[in-house]
Amino acid sequence: MTAPLLEVRGLVRRFGGVVALDGLDLAVRRGTVTALIGPNGAGKSTAFQCISGVIRPDGGNVIFDGQDITGARPDRVTRAGLVRSFQIARGIPRLTVLENLLLYGQHQPGESLAVALLATQAMRRREEELRARAEAIAARLNLSRVLDNQAAALSGGQKKLLEIGRALMAEPKLLLLDEPVAGVNPTLAAEIARHIAHLREEGMTVLVVEHHMDFVASLCDPVIVMAEGKLLAQGSFESIANDARVQEAYMGRRVHA
Repeated sequence: MTAPLLEVRGLVRRFGGVVALDGLDLAVRRGTVTALIGPNGAGKSTAFQCISGVIRPDGGNVIFDGQDITGARPDRVTRAGLVRSFQIARGIPRLTVLENLLLYGQHQPGESLAVALLATQAMRRREEELRARAEAIAARLNLSRVLDNQAAALSGGQKKLLEIGRALMAEPKLLLLDEPVAGVNPTLAAEIARHIAHLREEGMTVLVVEHHMDFVASLCDPVIVMAEGKLLAQGSFESIANDARVQEAYMGRRVHA
């Protein structure tokens, strides 16, 4: 059996006396769109932060593509191929869409003086490659017509697409999406779902935190459910929707069909 691309083992994170993660175990298979869901306070955001290196866990391990990246800095995690988008779009407002995309291309030319002095032609080729990649990503996300617009002028939905595009510029093996359809209209939510489905068809692995259950049901398999900082259930959307433990976690009481 192929090893999971991401494996979380016994992850623990405390904030003072509050236990946000209490021995969380989960795995993400290669080539899937996996949803991570749970009621408010379940620990989903903390799990994302520990996985992506934003905060350091107090215990447990994060294994990505066979390497232990527990507590690694976010830049190292990104270079390894694990890239996160954010619930609140973080494009730099005064930069254009193109400039925002280019900013997130890995191994930006001009990073070192040695590159500038010794590899001018290679640097220029890399700039051309990055621009071509940015334009291709903009095209696939329907952002080509606003490529030269400042990010501040984009609609809320376009900002969501730009956030996904910036993450794709880093050439991820695993894309972490934090509520990609929060606050968007149903038409755009369906468009974002199609984009993510196309990424899966191309072999990319995606882990999504999302509260929009129609989105999860239409796109994600498997679905992982968290409650009180732990793994509660996992499986198809249908199986977890009919799981009495999941119903009780969401509703505070058991729901009978």
